[in-house]
Amino acid sequence: MQLLLTYDVVTTTPAGRRRLRQMAKLCEGYGHRVQKSVFEITCTDAELLTLLDSATRIIDASDDSVRVYRLPSNGFDTVHRLGVAEPAPHHDPLIL
Repeated sequence: MQLLLTYDVVTTTPAGRRRLRQMAKLCEGYGHRVQKSVFEITCTDAELLTLLDSATRIIDASDDSVRVYRLPSNGFDTVHRLGVAEPAPHHDPLIL
């Protein structure tokens, strides 16, 4: 499945900055960063459950926000890009 994952982590405290780094590292293991806190992800149902569980453990639910949008199967192929936005290689394996 293809997903668009976005997050917003409050960074006014050292703990918030740590959560931000943890979320970025987590998402980098699943997909391609297309903006600072936006990732395009291709994964299985099981990987999605693991990702969501890990994100739940990282964020502070009273301050932070994570949104996951499930895209149609060809969603990444139909993105309209402007400016310096480059297509991400979604069909290539991720090297961790």
